[in-house]
Amino acid sequence: MDGFSPVQPAKAPGLRGGAILDGMAGHDKASGMKSAYELALERLERQGIERPREENLTGETRERIAEIRRQAEAKLAELEILHRDRLKSLYEPGQRREEEEEYVRERARIDADRERKIAQLRSP
Repeated sequence: MDGFSPVQPAKAPGLRGGAILDGMAGHDKASGMKSAYELALERLERQGIERPREENLTGETRERIAEIRRQAEAKLAELEILHRDRLKSLYEPGQRREEEEEYVRERARIDADRERKIAQLRSP
């Protein structure tokens, strides 16, 4: 022996912490325990909400989706900068309202375009 012995946890009188943990270790998925995610999915189903799809996308497809999202975010950021710049030069309420409406339409178009492209990638 090298003079070292394994450290044993201190046991306080009257506490059965080790027994509790040992008992918990026996309960796992095989014995019926469910994760919080699984419980949340069951709750959604009871409320009549459909389970989210579990997709098996390839790494390439995931990267293409991420690129589509990055491009859309860049377009939205550019649109917002230009919109704020145009608002600075508009003082008439009617013109400002028209600019706001155009801004909202353009944002919706970019969002719809992004979702359409992602849906195309996800569909077989």
